[in-house]
Amino acid sequence: MANNRSGMMTLAKVLIAAAWADGEITIEEQNCLKDIIFHLTDAGHPLTGQEWSLLEMYMDSPVEDAERARLVADLQDAVRTPEERQFVLDALQQMALADGVTDEEEQRIIQEIELAVEDSEVGFMDGLNRFLGGALQRRSAAVKNAPNREAYYDDFLKNKVFYEVNRRLQEEGKSLELPEAEMRKLGLAGGLMARIAKVDRTVTDNELEVMTQAIEEHWQLSQESAVFVANAAVSSLDVNYDYYRMTREFATETTLEERQAFLVALFRIAGADGGVSFEETEEIRLVSRGINVSHQDFINAKLKAKEQQA
Repeated sequence: MANNRSGMMTLAKVLIAAAWADGEITIEEQNCLKDIIFHLTDAGHPLTGQEWSLLEMYMDSPVEDAERARLVADLQDAVRTPEERQFVLDALQQMALADGVTDEEEQRIIQEIELAVEDSEVGFMDGLNRFLGGALQRRSAAVKNAPNREAYYDDFLKNKVFYEVNRRLQEEGKSLELPEAEMRKLGLAGGLMARIAKVDRTVTDNELEVMTQAIEEHWQLSQESAVFVANAAVSSLDVNYDYYRMTREFATETTLEERQAFLVALFRIAGADGGVSFEETEEIRLVSRGINVSHQDFINAKLKAKEQQA
């Protein structure tokens, strides 16, 4: 497997899935994961930045049963020799012992993966394809329909809030009943609103409330749905958030009137705690430039927000 790039990436995803067995990944497990994954490739062929960012999608949120089953099936297909099987089993045991404690659920999942790998022979899936016919096809269809976050890899990189809202909605079996284009626009807006709310590194209840009101007003969502989106936006904004790409795409996806109204909303969020600070003003000024509105629009928005809050 050392020369099988795709197989190594599949193994890395399964290791992360195993680490999520107890619902969290500890710092010790994170460090062990990174160390194991780092050594999956030959010294001369380290993982690329894109490959690491793809794996970060799996570290970002829990891997549930259906998605883990899909990953194990992929790994089962990738393991072709006894040496490869042993390589996988050794990596799994290292992961299990990463934090010095292995609970029953974690051990059950590790054993589930080990059994699946040990049962595979050379050409395992090829043989099943020939002999099992319809039963295998049904199993393959079930695996195919299991969650696959990689389908949203582009969104994970380019529109993190949209990705997070979408992920949470799928987990809870809910829908905002908005067209996808509006959902994406909402994701961009949510990220920019969260950025203003986080200028002082703390998002207050008042700021979150004004964010929620803005989302309700501009997207005609219920209060419950608006709170859901606002919380997702605040929690998903991190150092990997591409601020300049967000403003550029928001400018492309919105009309001038929408952007002017959005600036007012940003000033309202900034002033939610009694006043707009210099740092918040300058941050909104940067956003206004990024979303392609004039300096006069910036001034008008500031005045209008002040009037509304008064």
